[in-house]
Order: sequence, then C-alpha cells, then structure tokens
Amino acid sequence: MNELVCLDMPNGQALVDRLSRAWDNDDAVFALDQRLPAPARQQILDIVQPTIMATLGGDETVSGRLVDAGDAVVVATSGTTGTQKAAVLTMAALEASARATSARLKVSLKDQWLACLPPSHVGGLSVITRSLIMGTSLVAVPSFTKEAYEDAATNGATLVSLVATALQRVDASLYRTIVLGGARAPKDLPDNCITTYGMTETGSGIVYNGTALPGVEIEIRDSIVYVRAPMLLRAYRDDTYPLDNDGWFRTGDRGALSSDGVLTVEGREGDLIISGGENIWPESVEETLLTHESVAEVCVAGVPDPEWGMAVHAWVVVQDSTSITLEELRDHVKLVMPAHCAPRNVHVVSTIPRTSLGKPQRALLVRSVSTS
Repeated sequence: MNELVCLDMPNGQALVDRLSRAWDNDDAVFALDQRLPAPARQQILDIVQPTIMATLGGDETVSGRLVDAGDAVVVATSGTTGTQKAAVLTMAALEASARATSARLKVSLKDQWLACLPPSHVGGLSVITRSLIMGTSLVAVPSFTKEAYEDAATNGATLVSLVATALQRVDASLYRTIVLGGARAPKDLPDNCITTYGMTETGSGIVYNGTALPGVEIEIRDSIVYVRAPMLLRAYRDDTYPLDNDGWFRTGDRGALSSDGVLTVEGREGDLIISGGENIWPESVEETLLTHESVAEVCVAGVPDPEWGMAVHAWVVVQDSTSITLEELRDHVKLVMPAHCAPRNVHVVSTIPRTSLGKPQRALLVRSVSTS
C-alpha cells in the first residue's frame, strides 16, 4: 500500500515537480481544484481521502486511505450528471494512454506541451502525466489565458489541449496541434485541431476525430457506447468497480458506430429530451441555434412539463446590441429540424454556467427554472 498525495497548489512547475517526486516514491497523486469553495473542497476530500496534503509550503500527513501498489492518480469526475466520484488510474493505464495519444499525434522530442487546463480534471492532468511518461518537454501555467497561450508558443510550445470556448479567443495557427475536449467542438475547425472523446474513467481522450486510439475497442449496445481499453480506470475510490467481467465500461453516452469504425456521440443518456413521445438531442438543437446571427452562446435542456412530459427550453446569450424572440428561434430551428425540436421557451441570460472544461451545466439551468 502507498500514500495518496493531495496536490493542493496551483498548476505550475511546483505541482509538476511534486507529482514527479510522488511517483518516484511509488505514491499516487490527486490534484485538488483550487477554485472550490470550502464546502465543495471538503466534500471531495472526504471522497478521495488523501494521506498527505502537499502545498507550496510543504507536506502534512493527514488521516486518509492508502492506495494499492501500481495506482498512480486519483481524479474527480466532473459531476455534471450526478454524484461526484473519484476514479483511480494505475501507472500502466497512464502509460498506455500516453503511448497511444503520442502515437496518434506523432509527438517527438522536438515537441513541447503547454499545460493550461486545470490538473484537477483528467484533460488537464493527462497533459502533465503523458509529458512525464514520454519525456516530452512541458510548460505548465496556473490557468488558460490568451497571453499565456501566446507566450508559450513564442517560447517553443507546439502542442496544447484546450476547451472549445478557449479556442474562439486565440490564434490556432500558433500551435502544430490543438487537442479539443470538454464540450462539443464547433464546426469548421482549423485543420490542426483534433476533437476528442473521453472521460475521467478512460484516462482522457480515447477517440480522436471519431476514430479510436490504438488498443481501444468500442461497441454500441442498445445505443449506449461501451469501451474496453488498457487505459481505463482500475476502480472508483469507494472500491466500486464499473467494468464488467470482460473489461467493458458502460460510458452512459448514446452513440453510433459507422461501418468504417467512426464513432458519433449523440449525447449523455440523461440529457435526451423526450417531448410528446419524440426523442430530441439537445446538442443538435444547440448546433442549429448557434447558426442564428443573434446567438452567441446557447444551452438546450428538457424541463418537466405537464402536457409534453418534457419541454425544450433554450438558454441564450445574445450577440452584442442584438435581441431575440422565442418565435424567431423556433422558426430558425424549424427551417432545418422537425417542429418538435424547436424550443418552447427561451431564457435570455448573460452567461451559460459551465464546468471548468466547458461543459454546460444543464441540470443547474433546469433547476433554476423548476424552482422559479
């Protein structure tokens, strides 16, 4: 049994060094989200139960639970669809992920990664872990900013992982390759951008531009995506094991696999809107609404409705100096989609609540309507 070191510090070289030292001692690490308010911070610490708290000021031994030999990282799930969990990933899983990712991206020792996403999420942490495993040069910064992105490129960074919302604010041509995760990426991406599909339990992205990484198997069962791969989690921190006896993991995402192996993910199982007996995927409605000239951002979700079962609601951030009406949006959707996909209510908001990886927090928006 080995220690579980909680990295209670901002992203940066100090965090990378402390992670590396933990691995040298065969210990595992957990990167604590530095933006959490005190109650949420304590909640996740109660789930993870680290044995060492590592800060910039030093280490403190605390009462927690040791990890199994071979465990390398513990990562909190995003918690957008239910109770938050903590996934345990082994060093073997991280090595498999690093090798497969680096092979697909054709990473060489001439490359340098910029780590600018929160290491408390697997998308941010995996940039650091794969760099350490593969020996790739790495620069880690506290958070994403346009300035940090540009400075890193000027100083030799060639690879970066971003969320879709960040891509809209930067010059994509500064990097050889940009890996996009989190929320669904916009259409018409620059050629050097790669969209990924994955989650905490898969140790970061396992499907790049619709195609599985080497060693990753995908099956569709009753419209649900199942995966089997060497980079999957070993267990959750509460000692529950989500893999079946044959090593398959049920993702909870609905999707389809083409005859040539290209995966299309339609959305989370729980996000599906069933309105008047019709199935409606919110992501598809969002894509259509974003083509309206007055829509800057949008989130679509189903709200309980006595007549329809669920009603399609849209939360919209409008472009500067513009306005929007419900009928305008409904007509726009009905130009390209069936009428039942058109929103029955629209809420004009200043921002769309998102996770740190850019995923819209649909449940939060639905609750705001249900309690108002």
